[in-house]
Amino acid sequence: MVKNLRFMFLISILMFVTTTLAQTTTQTCKSQNFTNNAIFTSCRDLPQLTSYLHWTYDQTTGKLDIAFRHKGITDTNRWVAWAINPNNDLASSMNGAQALVAILQSSGTPKAYTSSIANSRTQLAESNISYPHSGLIATHENNEVTIYASITLPVGTPSLVHLWQDGAMSGSTPQMHDMTSANTQSKESLDLRSGASEQGSGGGSLSRRRNTHGVLNAISWGILMPLGAVIARYLKVFKSADPAWFYLHVTCQSAAYIVGVAGWGTGLKLGSDSAGVTYSTHRTLGIVIFCLGTLQVFALLLRPKKDHKIRFYWNLYHWGVGYATIIISIINIFKGFEALEVSAADRYDNWKHAYTGIIAALGGVAVLLEAYTWIIVIKRKKSENKLQGMNGTNGNGYGSRV
Repeated sequence: MVKNLRFMFLISILMFVTTTLAQTTTQTCKSQNFTNNAIFTSCRDLPQLTSYLHWTYDQTTGKLDIAFRHKGITDTNRWVAWAINPNNDLASSMNGAQALVAILQSSGTPKAYTSSIANSRTQLAESNISYPHSGLIATHENNEVTIYASITLPVGTPSLVHLWQDGAMSGSTPQMHDMTSANTQSKESLDLRSGASEQGSGGGSLSRRRNTHGVLNAISWGILMPLGAVIARYLKVFKSADPAWFYLHVTCQSAAYIVGVAGWGTGLKLGSDSAGVTYSTHRTLGIVIFCLGTLQVFALLLRPKKDHKIRFYWNLYHWGVGYATIIISIINIFKGFEALEVSAADRYDNWKHAYTGIIAALGGVAVLLEAYTWIIVIKRKKSENKLQGMNGTNGNGYGSRV
């Protein structure tokens, strides 16, 4: 009974870590609140410039209530804008865009106004837009600018092309935004009912594949693989967990390898589609990880029986390659976060922090289980030695002579 309780306790810990992983994939916007207690039915973490869009849409009337949030505004010499392209032209989304603009002022209260953007050279001069609107205000709190407004779209509008930007000021005149990949890719087509989005065949598609590559590899090599190692090292200490621990270990590592190969494949595709953009260390480590993971798969197929004379050497090989794969994988995942930050702004700090928390949690669980299982092994050893003594054996394991 006690053994079963111990086993269930250990499984509960592992399930807690897995649940924590699932929770970290939830969109940030779903946990955001507003100081004015505004409530919106939908929200989306925008893929660039650390921005979020909250909205409520009534398709029968065309009324669209929005709150656009943009983080990282630390000084008053900046402007922030969110806009709709009435032509639904994703390729040339800036031309003809109807913008809601917030300019920070020395008083600390942003000035909110509308601006019709004729082309890329327009400096966000205050002007009317083609959409009826009301309730346009902006706030600036905790280095975050939020623009609120109610806009009336043509009745039945199912989706829209929207874009968002920030930039510097020269006196009281907004200047052109930067031309980094994050700025040039801050646009998408948004389905107002489902929340689905599309960024086109250019940078947006590349950004989605980059995110997919990162998520697949972080989950496989960076979480499932270490979790499988924890299962193999600690569950097998409990006799009641045999052979369940082995099948859990194999399942976890096999899933990690399959998902990891998918992530590795997306990485190869990203490399071929990103001419002139290279992350040599990240790429090299990725190849090493794939090779080591493949070796582990072959090792499983060639696993000798427990009583075989080469089983000891196989165990050393399996242990060494396995832990090398995990260590290199974790290092390479952080290299991947560095690449994401360079290409798509600092919003990926949240991903890095979440992954760091998960690895720290796994490490903490491993330390606790290491101590706990050693206690069990030592007690078991003492019990066996005591039993041997009661059965008439000496310390060398030989029967005593009478």
